[in-house]
Amino acid sequence: MLSFFLFAAASAAQPVASVRVTFDRKGETSARAEGFADPAVNRGVTPDDPVRIASISKMVTTIGVMRLVEQGKLDLDSDVSKWLGYTFRNPAFPDAPITLRQLLSHRSSLTDTIDYVLPLDGDMRATLANPKAWDAEHAPGTFFRYTNFNFPVVAAVMERATGERFDRLMDRLVIKPLRLQACYQWDTCDDATIARGVVLFRGGEVTKDDNHGKRPACPVTPATDGSCDLSGWKAGANGAMFAPQSGLHISARGLEKIGRMLLGNGKVDGVRLLSPASVKLMETPAWTYDGSNGDVGDGWVCSYGLGMFVIPTPQAGCHDDLFGDGKRRVGHLGDAYGLKSGLWIDPASGTGIAYFATDVPADKGMHSSYTTTEESLAHP
Repeated sequence: MLSFFLFAAASAAQPVASVRVTFDRKGETSARAEGFADPAVNRGVTPDDPVRIASISKMVTTIGVMRLVEQGKLDLDSDVSKWLGYTFRNPAFPDAPITLRQLLSHRSSLTDTIDYVLPLDGDMRATLANPKAWDAEHAPGTFFRYTNFNFPVVAAVMERATGERFDRLMDRLVIKPLRLQACYQWDTCDDATIARGVVLFRGGEVTKDDNHGKRPACPVTPATDGSCDLSGWKAGANGAMFAPQSGLHISARGLEKIGRMLLGNGKVDGVRLLSPASVKLMETPAWTYDGSNGDVGDGWVCSYGLGMFVIPTPQAGCHDDLFGDGKRRVGHLGDAYGLKSGLWIDPASGTGIAYFATDVPADKGMHSSYTTTEESLAHP
């Protein structure tokens, strides 16, 4: 227990755990792991330990969407109402249809001004009928606003198109074909993977996944009465159930394989997951900041494809050069429960990096809006 308190006290100065893996198209080129996956039991972190990777989950969800698009079960430019089974509209713009392309590129006009973490028995349709969920000033397709709630809607569309539960669908479409030990939330992971899970901290306090190496009593947000019966699942009723926006548990080496698949134009280790055209579509900006067409915060996001960031952006107000070298990269960041993460590839050089750190100090980096920890992990 002594090590736990020591790390809790030191957490304001350095992460509890940090993992960094670099790779090229052929495989891993370096790996580094420091600190503890679970300091309470002196369990050191390794590159094979699964962690709730936060918003990199969005990029992996998008890979699943693109597989369904290639199979003809979804398309990017139809009104998603036809899959959801009800009219899905911004109340301020009732005649403007909303598409998967807009949802995947954060141009749907949804916002995160209401809670997108719904309980097991949550009614997503009723939640999204609230005008407070929407941007009343900008029509769909006209403005970028990074919004987590886009991806529960995407998951609901995927469920309605296939009749499959989102986490199981992603297991079939992405996780099993790539032979990954990963899962959205914890239900589809095996016990051995769960036993290696990384505990998340912020300010020395546990924030998520303190499961003591065991399967959690409830792998999702419990129902409003505290119960956890997944058998009541209905396709599309609650796309937030398995956290498609942030709930992927995967190791740094698992991220590496996804990165190599993207570097390989959809193919890795003999497995063709996506067509080159789908990868190119994900990596091509659907939106780039022009000074007024989006909310860029303090400049951390200024160009976005389908489920993927494009960095850096040479535009006033943009501070997204994480690597500090001006080279174009695509990928995604993660930021939740004190964790920071990233999966970035440089298609020109055929190289990439996957990393995460827990209990990351909330400071500003030297050359970007990212933290000092993230800049350090990204540095060669």
